[in-house]
Amino acid sequence: MILPEVRDQSMVTIRRGGTLRDDDHRLLALWAADCAEHVLHLFEVQAPEDMRVRDAVTAARAWAEGTMPMMQARAAGGHAMGAARPLRGAARFAAHAAGQAACVAHVAEHDLGAAAYAIKAARSAHPEDAAATRTERDWQRSQLPDQVRQLVLLDQRRRDSICWFVFGTD
Repeated sequence: MILPEVRDQSMVTIRRGGTLRDDDHRLLALWAADCAEHVLHLFEVQAPEDMRVRDAVTAARAWAEGTMPMMQARAAGGHAMGAARPLRGAARFAAHAAGQAACVAHVAEHDLGAAAYAIKAARSAHPEDAAATRTERDWQRSQLPDQVRQLVLLDQRRRDSICWFVFGTD
């Protein structure tokens, strides 16, 4: 569960009655795609022939660039999550990260889903490394565009408990 019961209006687009601008929504999708792509290799090592997960990352970017409709990007996200089903560990989490990234087109709050699953993938891939969670989280934060940085950091604090506490690791 990565979506809150009560939606924060700062993460809801203006079209839907919130305060999130379209430009910022697109930046969130691009950042989510970066987070998912950073761990994509963990999926591809397990399922090198399955393009659904890479296609979801591509769909997130295509939607953000205005070259793919929201419903098509969201569908790609669902296909990536389908690719996750038979897998376990890092590969499964990486597939979920890509699926969440593609779904940002539909609901901006999926950005943290992509980030949280990517962190879980990195932690699962390196269970002997106590710093793996923090290292991945810090890398993600270094990729945040300035325009949405504070929005994401506040959202991470607010939703850390429903995102497996991966953002508060210090």
